[in-house]
Amino acid sequence: MQFIKDKKIMPFNPIHKLIENKKLLKDDFLSGLTVALALIPESIAFAFVAGVSPILSLQTAVMIGFIAATFSGRPGMISSSTAAISVVFASLIAVHGLEYLFATVVLMGIFQILIGVLKLGKYARIIPYPVMLGFLNGLSIVIFLSQWDLFKVNQTSIVNGSKVTQSVWLPGPQIALMLAFVVFTMLIIHFVPKYTKAIPSSLIAIIIMTIIAVVLNRFGIHLQNVQDFAGMEISGGFPRFHLPMVPINLETLRIIFPYAIIGGLVGLAEAVLTLQVIDEMTNTRGRTNKEIMAQGIANLVNGFFGGMGGDAMIGQSIINIKSGGRSRISGLVAASALMFFIMFGSAFINVIPLAGLVGVMFMVVVGTFKWESLRYKNKVPTQDILVIVIVSLITIFADLATAVIVGVIVSALIFAWEKGKVIYANVEETDSGEKMYKINGTIFFGSVLNFKDIFDFENDPDTVVLDLKYAKVSDYSAVEAISSITKRYAEQGKTFKIVRLSDDCKKLFRNADVLASVHIDDADTNLIEFPYV
Repeated sequence: MQFIKDKKIMPFNPIHKLIENKKLLKDDFLSGLTVALALIPESIAFAFVAGVSPILSLQTAVMIGFIAATFSGRPGMISSSTAAISVVFASLIAVHGLEYLFATVVLMGIFQILIGVLKLGKYARIIPYPVMLGFLNGLSIVIFLSQWDLFKVNQTSIVNGSKVTQSVWLPGPQIALMLAFVVFTMLIIHFVPKYTKAIPSSLIAIIIMTIIAVVLNRFGIHLQNVQDFAGMEISGGFPRFHLPMVPINLETLRIIFPYAIIGGLVGLAEAVLTLQVIDEMTNTRGRTNKEIMAQGIANLVNGFFGGMGGDAMIGQSIINIKSGGRSRISGLVAASALMFFIMFGSAFINVIPLAGLVGVMFMVVVGTFKWESLRYKNKVPTQDILVIVIVSLITIFADLATAVIVGVIVSALIFAWEKGKVIYANVEETDSGEKMYKINGTIFFGSVLNFKDIFDFENDPDTVVLDLKYAKVSDYSAVEAISSITKRYAEQGKTFKIVRLSDDCKKLFRNADVLASVHIDDADTNLIEFPYV
């Protein structure tokens, strides 16, 4: 029995294949376990942002993660409840309650599935690389800043006879101790791979930190842990099927539709960009439309199980890839392990020190931020640096979807401006006394002003020829510009001709109403005259 490898016939080695599969399975299992632990504080933090219970957010992470991994178009990518979705739905929950949230998540899932069915994921290819860099840098800063919430504790006080809960910083000594163990965690993650890669260094760091925290607690030294941060013991059961209890009418649709659209777009933007980042890290290519479908199915089902919605998580996805996760098994293990911890492992997850989890996320920040972009000055075009900065800032102070949209628009405008400057003409005098302008470049909305400046209307002879063999007329603005030039020559009693025009350009001229009065002589396929009277 043989198989083809690298276009050569190689003998099939079942023992080698079995060993390789076992290693991949081990890597996926351990990386999924690491991700599950890293998801716990993140999911709890997102619950506070959205205004829901930590258990609801954790159960959402389980449902979204398991279903998205099952149908994923990018194996190895991790999906869960996220900060972006939490921010979008926070005001909806505050005003209308959880039932409207569940209905919105269902509608959001349907919307995402439709985008996948219509195969609109192909438009993700128009996202320029500077936008990707800005997204990564901005998101790294967002992840870094979000970790400092874990250095706070909720404090309840009585104000005017009412209980008021505020988030306040831990005392100075506790923050100093926590920072010391954060650095210690980062050192473990950094140095362990130099000695062994059998177990993900992040998982080793979390286990070591948990053991240290338990030992220190016996000596009266308490490290802030998951239970302290949640303000409650983290334990629960499997999500149950639940139909959203909302009126089925146009008023309900009016309330939930805007949130579903915005949440769907934000989620898909983060998923698509995460997919592209993982593609680059693994030198492989995921299936965008399939991933969009997976996100939609996950949210649709999640809405019927009382979840808050979610999407892909770049931080946890990077942890997974760097820990060795390559297949959908890692995502399935992460979701399953998280569910196991919620149901049976609360005694363990409640004592995990936040310092260990913060250290893991800080290492994600270090690995995600594109440090080489800080050295791009004088090495890449200034406009690309501008796009990176703009996208980074909008990602930090607004949201990801807005950052990507603005980044693409700014990149397109800069491209149009730069492309518009690259147009010129070789001017020749013919034996018959005609003046010929041989245009080089693309005539479109961004170049029409420079194009018009090429012509010398006052001093040109009675017959002027425009040669477009090496030019392209690409839009209606270009047609209108040529029409305007024709009219100016006609006003001076001069003849204006176009020669060597491509078939696509001739079709554009014929379809343009602005040239409805222009006669195009089909007998001469290379010549168009404009006899304005």
